[in-house]
Parts: sequence; C-alpha cells; structure tokens
Amino acid sequence: MDETASTDSAGADTPRPNLAAVAALAGVSASTASLAFSGAGPVSDATKARVLAAAAQLNYAGPDPRAQSLRRGRSGIVGVVMEDHLSEAFRDPMNIAMLGGIADELTPYGAGLLLLTGTAEGSSTVQNAPIDAVVLIGCSTRLLASVAVFRQRGVPIVAVEAEPMQGVLAIDLDNREASRDIARHLADLGHERVAIVALPIDPSHERGPLTPEREATSEGYTATERIRGVRDVFPGASGMATAGSSADEGFEAGMSLLRDAATRPTAVIAQSDLLAVGVIRAALELGLRVPQDVSVAGFDGIRLEGIAPHDLTTMVQPAVEKGRAAGRGVIALIDGGEAQAVAFTSEFHRGATTGPPPSL
Repeated sequence: MDETASTDSAGADTPRPNLAAVAALAGVSASTASLAFSGAGPVSDATKARVLAAAAQLNYAGPDPRAQSLRRGRSGIVGVVMEDHLSEAFRDPMNIAMLGGIADELTPYGAGLLLLTGTAEGSSTVQNAPIDAVVLIGCSTRLLASVAVFRQRGVPIVAVEAEPMQGVLAIDLDNREASRDIARHLADLGHERVAIVALPIDPSHERGPLTPEREATSEGYTATERIRGVRDVFPGASGMATAGSSADEGFEAGMSLLRDAATRPTAVIAQSDLLAVGVIRAALELGLRVPQDVSVAGFDGIRLEGIAPHDLTTMVQPAVEKGRAAGRGVIALIDGGEAQAVAFTSEFHRGATTGPPPSL
C-alpha cells in the first residue's frame, strides 16, 4: 500500500515515499520510525524530530490508517444511528448534547463517530459500514431487523432510549415516570382537562390527533412511554402528534388545541421543551396568558432562547451523561469487558408556566 505510484509535476509516475525510505533518510530502523509516528514507544525527542524532518523532506504523511486498521482488526470508528434526517436531528439540542457526551468518552479512546441514518432492513450502511460498535439514539421499535444485522456482523450495540432488545446494552431514561410526575403536578394544581403534544409516533412523522388507533400502533418508543406516563394520571387526555421536536411544530399543535375555547385544555404537556415553546407562542398568539389561562409544561431542561420572561416548568434530563454512559459502554464492549445497563432519572423543575386552572 505504501509502494503505490504517484504522479509528479511533470506527469511521470514516481514511487510514493514509504516508511522504509523515511527510516533510511533519518538513519534509524523502520521500527523506530514507526514508533516515532505512533508515539507508542520509547523514542527520544531528538530521534522523533529527525524522523519527522525526513518525512517532511520526502513528503511522507505517515502510515496509511487503512493498513493500521487492518493490522488491529478494527476501524477505529463507532457508528451512531439516528432515524431522523440529520438536518432535523441537529435542530434538537438533546441530540447534540448526547453526541457530545459520546465524543467525550470516545475521543480519548482514539475512536471517531460515523453518523448513520439508514436503519431499514437491507440498508447498505447497516450491512457494510466499517464500524467497531454502534449506538442507537432515539430510534423506533422497528429496529429488530437492523439489530439482527449488526449482531450477525458481530458489532456490539448500545441503545439510548429504545425498546429493550436482547443482546443490546440499554442506556435508559425514566420517561414514563417523569411524565407521570409532571402530570401529577398539574393534577395537584387542580387541572382536569389536560392535552399532550407528542413527539413523532410513526415513521411518516405525520401530524394529527392522538387517536387510540395511532397510539396502539405507535413505533416511537420515547413518545409512547411519555404518553403512558401522562395517561397514568389523566387517562382521557387529548393530544396531537407532531412531525418533530421544534418550536414550529409546537406552535402548530398548540394552535389546534387552544383555538376553540369550548374544547380548550387548561394545561398542555409537551414532550420536549422546544415543543413547549411553540405551545406558549400559540397561546400568546391567541391572546391567552400563561399560566393564568393555560398552563404549559415541557420535558428536557434545555436552555431556551426567546422564551423570556417565562421560566418553563419541565423535567430536566441528563442528556450529556446519557451520551457519556453510551460511550463508556461502547468502549467496554469493544474491549471485550463487562458493560452494565444504566438507567437515568429526570429532575422536576417547577417554573412559572404552570398554575391553577382558570376556574380556581
């Protein structure tokens, strides 16, 4: 691989410089030159400087990483599967925080991240991506086929908030319990008419009412768990499913729920803080006061722009810590060690966007 030809400025093929040529010019052995590049052995600073100077003179960039990967039997890459389009995924601060947490652990380990969005059975990215392990983030319950492919390939799997699956290391969050806590808070304030603004519940990300039929066939694991938590307290809660976690989606859902005074809920539980921001904007657009006319609660605990003077009532989740736990799990699995499932809990933050219903 080091001996392939290159083309010089005159257009003639010339041998590509290799490690042996660098070692000869520097007056050291090939093994010493290799250690100088890798930093993995006892090479003096002077010798390393001489090797690097020889490499610069020969225009040698270093050992081919592909050859190194073949020798190690690893690619040095960890796949991260996200079902949303990347443009949508990166609008959600939760995804960015989790990716940051994963990178915090994997970067010192010397591994890079490869973002994958193809999770369908037969997807070339699932079947052929050169990865040492894979992390599933916010994925639906349709992943069994992809999980089977990764398992067949011998790729260790870590899932962040996904349906429990055999052979998959789980990094979980108390979505149902946390949503139940928010609902109980509203019940304690005296609310009876409560609505849900949900994250996507099906692959099409179709907006629309939360009907029993749609909920029964929901494939959005996190959304379903959070719906169940609210229904533990308010079994008859109405709601809208959105196309994604954004303020614009929350605004559309909020307008649908709050426009008609005869059916208007006195409180709305949004499944993300971004959705909650949109609901608040819809309430203000309709001339409603928050929380005097309608209470709004979110989920995530992110720092929000453009929501002042409102201090959002929400459940604060440890997104970065979830990512770090996934990264530590990946490293343990790659190295053949024991990895333990981790379950995180959310913390209730009572802000200024919830209060008693208007009639109290």
